[in-house]
Amino acid sequence: MSNEIKLYGWEAKPRDPSVVLSGKKNIRDPEPQTIASTKLPDTPLAKSVLEYAKKELSTETFNHSMRVYYYGTAIHTQQFPDWRFTDETYLLACLLHDIGTTDMNISATKMSFEFYGGLLALELLSKDLHAPIEQAESVAEAVIRHQDIGETGKITTIGLLLQLATIFDNMGGHEELVHKDTIENVTRHFPRNKWSSCFAATIRKENELKPWAHTTALGEEDFPNGVLNNKLMEPYDQ
Repeated sequence: MSNEIKLYGWEAKPRDPSVVLSGKKNIRDPEPQTIASTKLPDTPLAKSVLEYAKKELSTETFNHSMRVYYYGTAIHTQQFPDWRFTDETYLLACLLHDIGTTDMNISATKMSFEFYGGLLALELLSKDLHAPIEQAESVAEAVIRHQDIGETGKITTIGLLLQLATIFDNMGGHEELVHKDTIENVTRHFPRNKWSSCFAATIRKENELKPWAHTTALGEEDFPNGVLNNKLMEPYDQ
């Protein structure tokens, strides 16, 4: 396996989470993991994208992106410690996965927000910030496919982890992968600020602007309603 495959999370994984979980709710019981105990990459590239995300994303979406990083890191370290990629690459994917949902970007194209977001991420990383092309493309692929939920075929390691963490934060899916103390710690640092209603409104806006949007594949009513009925995160959704 080439070094780029290992570094940037390109290794193929089954798209169906039940396969990597061997049909169980989790590989091992989750333990509390705090932000203080979790490394946040501080490379020049990571810092640049962090500042870009803070500037371009709403507070609600930025906080969601950071929660996805910390939840995903907990899932990685506790459930799948053999999955290989740099923390920097995963952070970049988290920070950029919803860049296509900003008011400016969602209206700037007829493309579905994940696809346009992937193009924006690729341009930012490869052209503006001169990241290695293999890393930039890995992030772009994960952004494009982060709502490509299914039970067949394969996906990259980064892509699958991003799916697991976003579903966890957005819908309370796979709740057995992360300890409740971790949720409490992460939401104290990055509050949800009524994220469920905020994201549901974004879904409906995307579908209204683009009736062909890929988001509709998750259910034109089922998806936003599932977000609104996120019982796991309801106690923290203030």
